[in-house]
Amino acid sequence: MDEELKKSMLKTGTTILGIVCKDGIVMASDRQVSAGNLVVSKNYAKTIKVNDYLLVSFTGMVSDAQRVVKILPAELKLKELRAKSRPTVEQAANLLSSILYSGIRQPSMIPMQVGNLIGGFNEDGTIELYTVEPAGSVVKVEDYDANFGSGMPYVLGLLERQYKKDLTIKEGVELAKEALKSSTQRDMGSGYGIDVFTITKEGIKKVVEQQILPEYIDEKK
Repeated sequence: MDEELKKSMLKTGTTILGIVCKDGIVMASDRQVSAGNLVVSKNYAKTIKVNDYLLVSFTGMVSDAQRVVKILPAELKLKELRAKSRPTVEQAANLLSSILYSGIRQPSMIPMQVGNLIGGFNEDGTIELYTVEPAGSVVKVEDYDANFGSGMPYVLGLLERQYKKDLTIKEGVELAKEALKSSTQRDMGSGYGIDVFTITKEGIKKVVEQQILPEYIDEKK
């Protein structure tokens, strides 16, 4: 990955993460949107349901992420109509990669800057998670990932210590909440709320939707 692009992504406030469990996948994100040192939104969804079988989480420029979220479902539907079969999660990840790659390679003063986690379930019942980094490379996630958000350094250490291969969905949700708690407490670019989703053979479900509010304690008592 281009070093300048990587540094730019880490300056962009966000925490996203994905955890592979033995019975599904957990995907989660915070809600804060920042512009430099300014918080411009406290309630922005960074994990989006693309269709009935796919979820995507994003980090980076909000305008670029919004463009991706508009283009990806339409391109997937076109692909399905042409092939007369539903695209797999891997095919969706590769399509997303092509969108990102073309966005940073086309002549522009400001190249596209967005990284993604994409997860879903295939028609054969298999469940997969992929990370699509800002330069367009695709890597299948076998355990966990946090892509390139500013909260990544706070999340990966905790996941490294507490993740185990036979993790259940229920345990994965609790681990995701704990990881987001770590980043929202320490990372200036993450906060104000968390959203946690599960992907299983039964479908996609939002299982946690929490707002984080500042607490003021009167010390003069």
